[in-house]
Amino acid sequence: MTLHALGVIPARYASSRFPGKPLAMINGKSMIMRVYEQAVKSKLLGRVIVATDDVRIYDHVTACGGEVMMTSDTHVSGTSRIGEVVDKITQNGEFPFDVVVNIQGDEPFIDPKQIDLAVSLFTNPIVQIGTLIMKIHDNDDLFNPNVVKVVVSASGNALYFSRSTIPFLRGAEREDWANKHEYFRHIGLYAYRANVIQSIICLSESPSEIAESLEQLRWLHHGYSVTTALTDIETFGVDTPGDLFKLTNNA
Repeated sequence: MTLHALGVIPARYASSRFPGKPLAMINGKSMIMRVYEQAVKSKLLGRVIVATDDVRIYDHVTACGGEVMMTSDTHVSGTSRIGEVVDKITQNGEFPFDVVVNIQGDEPFIDPKQIDLAVSLFTNPIVQIGTLIMKIHDNDDLFNPNVVKVVVSASGNALYFSRSTIPFLRGAEREDWANKHEYFRHIGLYAYRANVIQSIICLSESPSEIAESLEQLRWLHHGYSVTTALTDIETFGVDTPGDLFKLTNNA
């Protein structure tokens, strides 16, 4: 089965923790262009677009030879911004894609194999939304609320995402949990079947999403399935200038 996939990289200039993050330089190259150049190495993406609401990012990506599209500054999520991109391409009669991939703009060394793994989930015609998970091996990640945990079914579908440690391991000391049970962390790369992306951006917030501040819980709440694929490739996202400092010194 041949899949036609579009990759979109949402990129905002405004950020409370790190303003101008997409244009931050990592060893002479901007973060957004590092993400873009990794994404275009994917074997399964037919096109990659940066979606932004800021002319500085637009001009920078254009000057570097990347494809970029201006979008509204009212979007509250990357998913919504991607929906606008899909709308515009569709209106132009240029949307031959089966799958749309939401590529995080703050993971400058994302491995193209991870993108291809997420897209490959859609060879199964019942998959609506795809994402990646990774095994947790240490307690620092297991009990860190910034590391999102996920419980999956026997078929690989996500049952729930949480900042809490799930499932609770009854009768065991906390320091033994990672050794006594198989836990998974969520890798924030999403892929959507093309006819699903426009539906999910219209959904209302769910109580669990508001409580956990995790958009994917909205989709589960409204009955959409999120299929997972296991990866062993580590990712590193940049949330703060401190994260950038660590990454630059290790790059």
